Amino acid sequence: MLRTSAARVLDEGDEPAVHRLLATDPVAGCVIAGRVESAGTAPTSLGAPLWGFGGGPDLEAICLAGANLIPFALPGAEIASAAAFAERARRAGRRCSTIVGPASSVAPLWDLLGPHWGPARDHRPRQPLLAIAGPPAVPAEPRVRPVRPAELDTLLPAAIAMFTEEVGVSPLRVDGGAGYRARVAELVRAGQSLAWIEHGEVVFKAEIGAVSRAACQVQGVWVAPAHRGRGIGTAGTAAVVEYARTTIAPVVSLYVNDFNTAARAAYARVGFHEVGQYASVLF
Repeated sequence: MLRTSAARVLDEGDEPAVHRLLATDPVAGCVIAGRVESAGTAPTSLGAPLWGFGGGPDLEAICLAGANLIPFALPGAEIASAAAFAERARRAGRRCSTIVGPASSVAPLWDLLGPHWGPARDHRPRQPLLAIAGPPAVPAEPRVRPVRPAELDTLLPAAIAMFTEEVGVSPLRVDGGAGYRARVAELVRAGQSLAWIEHGEVVFKAEIGAVSRAACQVQGVWVAPAHRGRGIGTAGTAAVVEYARTTIAPVVSLYVNDFNTAARAAYARVGFHEVGQYASVLF
């Protein structure tokens, strides 16, 4: 049993409780749920410790402490669980590049970690979490399709450009980009990278970066600068939604910066609606 004032590393015996917790909000918990569904909750198979917080047979909060620090808490448990997770995080030292997840869980965690890990390179406290559970409201771009493995070198420059625009730093700064290339290749092999490629040029691209049985999360939506302002992002995203909801998961989600009015308008045209708030702290 967990003490309500402390967190511990979960193991395979905690998997049913983790599933029950994540089922309370399948969209907000999609990233962790996808990892747990494919790898379980043992740190050796998950590839990172999963911290748990709560008393009795059920969990009130969890936090995946990997390359990204991802907290997820029940309503009302955010403050207490943040204190427990921050204590473990401070002891371990910062190993993540981002804290990301539901804003109600990220905010109190960052309040406690900020004096120790700050200043952050960027803090995005309000990122609307959007979802769509039916067909898109606009016609899909028919030229958007899964990227073929042989097209990886064509896709990669666009993926690097998207990452640099969105995150503010190049993914090539760490290990020469080998890890990032491997991640892009993994998504391509899984059929989770989609693009419109014309004459060897990527016009539009997006990835389905997280997948659980209940929901999936679209990431990395990008239109080549020369093709912007023509509705390609809207039609391309509609194509991603149609592909994702019919082949991957019934609910398609994404989160967007609150200040990105053009993207928010495009997603609204596609048929996305706001279901929550995410937040990100970038180092």
